[in-house]
Amino acid sequence: MAEPNRRMITLSIMAATIMQTLDTTIANVALPHMQGTMSASQDQIAWVLTAYIVAAAIATPLTGWVVDRFGQKRVFLASVIGFTIASALCGLSNSLAEIVLARLLQGVFGAGLVPMAQVVLMDINPPEKQGSALAVWGMGVMVGPILGPTLGGWLTDTYDWRWVFFINIPVGALATWGIWRYLHPHPATRRMRFDVFGFATLSLAIGALQMLLDRGQQNDWFSSVETWVEAVAASVALVYFLAHTALTPPQRSFLDYRLLKNRNYVSGLGFIFIVGLVLYATRALLPTMLENLLDYPVTLTGLVTAPSGMGTMLSMLIAGRLIGRVDLRLLLLTGFALTAFSLWQMSGYSLDIDQAAVIWPGVIQGIGLGLVFVPLSAATFVTLSAEMRSQGTAIFSLVRNIGSSIGISMVQALLVRGTVSAHAALAEHITPLNPAWTNPAVSRAYDLAHPHSAAALDALIERQASMIGYLDDYRLMMVLTVIALPFIFLLRSPRRSSMAVIEPQALVE
Repeated sequence: MAEPNRRMITLSIMAATIMQTLDTTIANVALPHMQGTMSASQDQIAWVLTAYIVAAAIATPLTGWVVDRFGQKRVFLASVIGFTIASALCGLSNSLAEIVLARLLQGVFGAGLVPMAQVVLMDINPPEKQGSALAVWGMGVMVGPILGPTLGGWLTDTYDWRWVFFINIPVGALATWGIWRYLHPHPATRRMRFDVFGFATLSLAIGALQMLLDRGQQNDWFSSVETWVEAVAASVALVYFLAHTALTPPQRSFLDYRLLKNRNYVSGLGFIFIVGLVLYATRALLPTMLENLLDYPVTLTGLVTAPSGMGTMLSMLIAGRLIGRVDLRLLLLTGFALTAFSLWQMSGYSLDIDQAAVIWPGVIQGIGLGLVFVPLSAATFVTLSAEMRSQGTAIFSLVRNIGSSIGISMVQALLVRGTVSAHAALAEHITPLNPAWTNPAVSRAYDLAHPHSAAALDALIERQASMIGYLDDYRLMMVLTVIALPFIFLLRSPRRSSMAVIEPQALVE
């Protein structure tokens, strides 16, 4: 059935998606400015990020039940309006407590926007156009976090940190109008019962895990009592949730375990975990490396990293048109191979690289991730029945976010430990027996008898050690990407004709 308003629906829900995904990273660069306004310590201001991440993680699995209970259009409108109001409250905040509470609301209302957008795009498009629809959705999901720091840095430098949040108001207003005007109300089915115990245990497990990952580095991981409490709470709650889900009928369980019987869906969860881990971990490393070690200003950092997002958008559009014509596993293989190649190039960085050496690996990685994300989404959901999409997409987004949290925490921890280890190894060579001291220029510039010269030498060693730490992280990301390659063949690549099994629902007038 032709959908006359398909384009307007797509524009509206993608505006909401980009607004939400931008906010996962846009506030990061503004934290130092917020810290001064709120008179908060570095540990306290980190709650601006933690509150959003934890709230979104807990609320994401709830999306399927809320849509089933109240209907897709109502939930979508409530989510966009709530997210927009919460964004305004963030910008108006004058204390740490106010902005943390507003960020909690942002996380709760924004959690369902990405999975609901994916469901709507699949429902309003016929099977032969679902690949292109997923490409559009993927651009919002993947490009938002990439461009977030760039836009956040520009808004903070040009105007004020509050505009990092105020920018959402006009976007949210347009998205609200488009969804209200064009999206047809889809009646609530109310097939799912709310599983209080399942939701409580899953929320506790996810919340404790996110807290552990977000605060582990500053707590020195398992040398802290807090980390141990969070780890035990997450483990116990997860065990109870899994046991409860296995023993509860699907109609009464918070998670329909029939999802886990679908091989493509389970394989897709594993791959999206790796995509989240590699994408966000790399994006967390590159800006700090450029700004701290290569002295790039924030604006220039945004300019040299932005082409990666352009590569992602281009490859997603291409991948969307290739779905149904080319084996999805071939696209995935190409995408992962390009991503691994770009990480191999990044593992050869040095302290005197030029801008081209930063831009081109980023573009290649962006193209690779685009070729992965679209066919992966298609392969994951093409064999999933329409009534299971809401819950399936919510879990899909949750696993991607958990992968990104684990990836960021892992590379940051390894960066700190790798830098310390490399510093110690390099410092061992600073002895009077080192032949370099026979060079008069060296001995004068770094005369250890003078404190300033010794400090300058230590700063040089620290800079070199930090670069070694970054390179080790890039190699780790490359190895993880290569390891994932053989598992691509666990996915079944459906033929174009078989994609017609999923019947689109008429959601527009």
